[in-house]
Amino acid sequence: MSELGRQIERHMAEVVRQGGSPHTIAAYRTDLEEFRKVVAAEPRDIDLLRLRQWLANLYSEKLSAVTIRRKLAAVRGLFRFMLREGVIEVNTAKLVRTPKAPKKLPDIMSQEQANTLVNAVGARQPERPFPVRDRAIFELLYGCGLRVSELAALNLPDIDRGEGWLRVRGKGRKERQVPLPAKAAAALERYLAERPVKRDQTAVLLNHRNGRLTARGIRAIVKFYATYISRDPSIHPHSFRHAYATHLLADGADLRAIQELLGHARLSTTQKYTQVSLVDLMAVYDKAHPKA
Repeated sequence: MSELGRQIERHMAEVVRQGGSPHTIAAYRTDLEEFRKVVAAEPRDIDLLRLRQWLANLYSEKLSAVTIRRKLAAVRGLFRFMLREGVIEVNTAKLVRTPKAPKKLPDIMSQEQANTLVNAVGARQPERPFPVRDRAIFELLYGCGLRVSELAALNLPDIDRGEGWLRVRGKGRKERQVPLPAKAAAALERYLAERPVKRDQTAVLLNHRNGRLTARGIRAIVKFYATYISRDPSIHPHSFRHAYATHLLADGADLRAIQELLGHARLSTTQKYTQVSLVDLMAVYDKAHPKA
């Protein structure tokens, strides 16, 4: 194995220890392995020219700006690690300009659309093996704004039934407290009342084998109901997180409070929802104002 390959393995081991999400770890590992093959050089020999040639190669593959930004972030993380370990003397990756990503606002369900979908889950056809569990999934996604990975990782001790809180482990294993609203709490109680009792299984959501329901399993469940009820297969678990934030903001919630509820490290990440609200506001204005 080359020296660069060894440093990539050491760096990825550190990312795993720090609690990086499985999705991020897999993506970064692939990105860095591709980087190693393209630059084909030892760490100290990777100068700005080589990095720009690697970046030009990414553009030639017609990759999106978002994908290139992710790959560049993976490489910068590797260079920070090698600089800290004394493998390189200069972090050349800092000199590479980050491509601008298009400002695309997420598609947001209206409150009526979200509530109609959630209320229909488990309330009518089709016949499903675990309708009560499925309803709890939708209520928790929309009522608590959880990431799908956070919902899949939820354990029984994370539920504070008396105070109405959930302990959520977000990105980087950062914990936060999220209020458990009445409808979500009621749906969760109905599910827990019929959830099989397994001494060594602490996962809240179980699959048909009484193991932990995975994020992939939750995505499949959401897609099924969204396609069947709303005729919209593009709806996914994160759609409810977007709706949660946007509807809170529209009803007067403070942006900082929403940041805490979502577990965003930066306020700028949360601020995109203000843009969504402004777009909705302008649509109402254009439709209703006589001078529009």
